[in-house]
Amino acid sequence: MLEKVLIANRGEIALRILRACRELGIRTVAVHSTADRELKHVRLADETVCIGPPSSAESYLNIPALISAAEVTAADAIHPGYGFLSENADFAERVERSGFTFIGPRAETIRLMGDKVSAIRAMKESGIPCVPGSDGPLDDDDQRNLFLAREVGYPIIIKAAGGGGGRGMRVVHKEADLLGAISVTRNEARNAFGNATVYMEKFLVDPRHVEIQVLADTSGDAIHLGERDCSMQRRHQKVIEESPAPGLTQQQRDFIGNRCAEACRQIGYRGAGTFEFLYENGQFYFIEMNTRIQVEHPVTELVTGVDLVKEQLRIAAGEPLAYRQEDIHIRGHAIECRINAEDPRKFIPSPGKITQYHAPGGPGIRVDSHVYSGYTVPPYYDSMIGKLIAYGDTRDSALARMRTALSEIIIEGIKTNITLHQDILADIHFQKGGTNIHYLEKKLAGS
Repeated sequence: MLEKVLIANRGEIALRILRACRELGIRTVAVHSTADRELKHVRLADETVCIGPPSSAESYLNIPALISAAEVTAADAIHPGYGFLSENADFAERVERSGFTFIGPRAETIRLMGDKVSAIRAMKESGIPCVPGSDGPLDDDDQRNLFLAREVGYPIIIKAAGGGGGRGMRVVHKEADLLGAISVTRNEARNAFGNATVYMEKFLVDPRHVEIQVLADTSGDAIHLGERDCSMQRRHQKVIEESPAPGLTQQQRDFIGNRCAEACRQIGYRGAGTFEFLYENGQFYFIEMNTRIQVEHPVTELVTGVDLVKEQLRIAAGEPLAYRQEDIHIRGHAIECRINAEDPRKFIPSPGKITQYHAPGGPGIRVDSHVYSGYTVPPYYDSMIGKLIAYGDTRDSALARMRTALSEIIIEGIKTNITLHQDILADIHFQKGGTNIHYLEKKLAGS
């Protein structure tokens, strides 16, 4: 087992990783910016290193500073968490070349799956169903691009090959808008991702967002741990996630899950990962793979009983998977609400001091958060300050427990989106399950 892990992240995921390390007897190093000295995991870690000023570019995205912190503390490995450098192939490569273990996939795998065009090509070769599209990057041949769009059929969507997080996408409903959309998306992609490559896909009108969690070890074994439904989104950002996905059958789960596990074997995947799909009319369409731990991983942990972060650490240490596919059973239902420091109607971030904090409790309630009374939420980073997860024997039971938990949680001094979650849980269509990815946007718009 690893002896000392440097946690190259902040907030709730850094605390989550620290707790997993402690359970396995691994010492921890917390890195932090000058704005994050009072983070809970910084207080609890065995060692701490300040890596720069508040700006992410000068701290959590500063690769030399992170490598130096690992060197001066004699860490064995670096866990990137999610966000920041977690899917940066250059960082993973630098970590390994510097003699440390990167807790995640190999750099070449991150590059393969980080480029949407190469990822789709690899998935098609592995038998994963994909959205009909250009089957590769779009070139400068306008007539060819117009022909491809006619073949795919409108509406279509232009996507940046290096995009993510809902950025670098543009929907086109008619031919007259196609060439302009390609040009604008290229420019956006070049500016945002340093990669102007774009491709074309059929735009699905009424899809859900369903993703498959996988684990794979260094010996080539891989398993899936069921699915999550992440369709409740605003501006392509997930708001509520749940597992299992309402309405999916065990046959469908086995079909797509087994294909994802096989794809992991074929591309030589290592660690935890998530295959993301659009799901419409009973069909799955691959959109991307996240080569890291997900924000929504707790719902999978609750319905499978598998600690995904501890498995990441074991795999990084070279241990074989502790589970076979037949060991994985989906029991009960889990729902996660992302708690953000933001105005619940205008969605403007609300940094500031938390004057009072009380976490909810009771059967089936889990709170993953780094905040506490007196903690000041800084204005420099993502607005998520925690995750509230409810588990029950049935979806109705999980919903009831979540409603109770949302009524109990107290966060004063700043604005949060708790009332938004309460509104969503009171919505009759959400209660029935199976809403599509556009539902929340339309609800918020009043349509």
